[in-house]
Amino acid sequence: MLNDFSVISHVAAALTFGLLAILVATRYVRRDVDRSLFLAAVVTTLWASVLVLQSLFGQPGFFTRYLLELLRYASWILLLFAMLRNSFQQSRLTGQLKQILGVATVVLLFLLVGFGLLEFVFDLSILNGKTRLLGQIALSLLGLSLVEQIWRNSPAFGRSSIKYLCIGTATLFAFDFFMYADALLFGQVSDSFWNARGFVNALLVPLFAINVINTRKQPVDFHLSRSAVFHAGTLIFAGGYLLCLAIGGYYVRVLGGDWGDALQVLFFTISLAFLATLVLSRRIRAKLMVLISQNFFDYKYDYREEWLKMTRELADLSNEPPLPERVTRILAGLVESNSGALWLKGDQDSYFLMTSVNIKAPRFTVIDADADLVRFFKHREWVVNLDDYRADPLTYDLLEIPDAIARMPDAWLVIPLYLGNELYGIAMVGRPYARVELNWENFDLIKVVARQTCNLLAQADAQHQLSRAMQFEAVSKASAFMIHDLKTVIAQLSLLVKNAPKHRHNTAFIDDMIDTTEHAVRKMTNLVDHMRRPAHDASADLRELDLTGVVYSLIDHYSHQQPSPKLEGDPPQALIMADEEQLRSVLGHLIQNAQEATPAHGEITLSLKLSRGNVVLFIHDSGCGMTEEFINYQLFKPFESTKGLTGMGIGAFQAREYVRKLGGSIDVTSEPGVGSCFSVRIPLATSSSLAETGAKEPERVETKPLPPRQSAN
Repeated sequence: MLNDFSVISHVAAALTFGLLAILVATRYVRRDVDRSLFLAAVVTTLWASVLVLQSLFGQPGFFTRYLLELLRYASWILLLFAMLRNSFQQSRLTGQLKQILGVATVVLLFLLVGFGLLEFVFDLSILNGKTRLLGQIALSLLGLSLVEQIWRNSPAFGRSSIKYLCIGTATLFAFDFFMYADALLFGQVSDSFWNARGFVNALLVPLFAINVINTRKQPVDFHLSRSAVFHAGTLIFAGGYLLCLAIGGYYVRVLGGDWGDALQVLFFTISLAFLATLVLSRRIRAKLMVLISQNFFDYKYDYREEWLKMTRELADLSNEPPLPERVTRILAGLVESNSGALWLKGDQDSYFLMTSVNIKAPRFTVIDADADLVRFFKHREWVVNLDDYRADPLTYDLLEIPDAIARMPDAWLVIPLYLGNELYGIAMVGRPYARVELNWENFDLIKVVARQTCNLLAQADAQHQLSRAMQFEAVSKASAFMIHDLKTVIAQLSLLVKNAPKHRHNTAFIDDMIDTTEHAVRKMTNLVDHMRRPAHDASADLRELDLTGVVYSLIDHYSHQQPSPKLEGDPPQALIMADEEQLRSVLGHLIQNAQEATPAHGEITLSLKLSRGNVVLFIHDSGCGMTEEFINYQLFKPFESTKGLTGMGIGAFQAREYVRKLGGSIDVTSEPGVGSCFSVRIPLATSSSLAETGAKEPERVETKPLPPRQSAN
């Protein structure tokens, strides 16, 4: 029996398909495909068993074996039709092709079985041997056609679930096709095909088993430890190495001539010593273990889940708990710890303790910039395991751990935090309650999370510094606006002090001095109120003013400086809603700028025009003019001045912003060497404008003339 290869081959087929039938029957009989596969496995087991009995005992007869052969084809074709139905349900094709294939299969099987029964019962020999072979070939081709239709009509994303089943059945039918085609060509079935047929069927069983297991997403109950794979891989490597060594030794002996034996011994000795060095090297063994873990085993962490968890922790924009504490807890949680500490780089490049979680900090917590640990981290991105360090300091090149970390109770891991290539911080994680085995995957995850959290810490620090800078800038801007207003008051009071010795007995001068002092006090009071109430609603201070009267008052005030401004024509009354003091200030600034830009022999003219709902004040001078680039990018930009250190560069900006608050605008046209024209448009005080500002109908206020500028003469 053991000498008959055909018996061994078909015994293997019977055993493997029997195991497949048991596997499918016990777990996977919910779908039509599963039930069809179970039937095909049972029929194939019976078919292979009958062939074994016939080889051993000569029984059963030919007709029984032929009938089981046809039933075997029918069961596998039935499986293909079950798969084809699922494929057609998911495709856009009609079932016409399926009907044609089904009818052809049924007719062919019916004819072959019917003619066989007639021959067996009535001894009518209708089909000869070649006709039966043609029928077997036709069934094989029909099976291959069905597999092709299944694969073609299955969606691309669904082919992975039927891939192994299609490969197995296609191989089964293709082998039978070649076997029967060879028999038809040479007049008999080849012994080679027949003897190998059982093993071919048996070797296809793993494909069917893998398919049904993957379809139901059932894990294979088989586990190899990393150590087992490592030792098996080492054994295979050693075996291959010794084989190469034997081949190399043979050629050394053959080609060595008289020295061949000595060279062979030398070659063997050196090669074995090299093999022992490789096997006993801790570094090579560690790298091999990492290589095996990375390529042959699932990852220890669900990185998607870890990333989402860290994102949820860091997405909280509140400061409870503070970000350094949250970062410490995240790093500690990666290794099942609940304690740790965090140091960040300070202004003097030393590292200062920012937070400690569930661990007592020592008295001295600063890590110096020239500490041995800092220099170590600047060259190597390693996570220092203090347990390994205490057991063998040589592992970390006799590194000296700072007292700020070494004196912390239960200190375990020291983690560098890098911002780019710069060491930005150092984290320490306390020892967990339960023992945790660390490997390359733990360290890789810790390094990635440390870099990500370090970026957030650096961004938070930069945002804090930016916030402080903006606060200082706001204070500086407020001071600049205050100084700008103070300059006008100081100029008026300085002029009074300068002229007082000459005109102290002049009654008109005394009256003028009182008016000027009153104006200065009023301006300073408004300035102080504005500083105390920066968010004060400006609309509450709006009053109805006559812009024409304000313009006359400003012309009289600035007429003592050359060139003196002049008003063209006799403009009508123009009532607007504004604060008298601020309006005088911004318009006066525009007139003063025109005087400073115009030589004494030049001209400054003012004109008022009324349009629908607006009044426009034109201030035209024949001064030096401005370029279009200066108007667009510098004129109304605060703290940009052409007066050097004597100017603040905020007068034009203040004027434009206040006019905009009134609902108006300022436009400028200018040409270098010709002059400039400022057009100030302000809405007229109508009932609609009152409604827009939300103010009550105010009483009319008479404009007060500014105190005349005192002459130095």
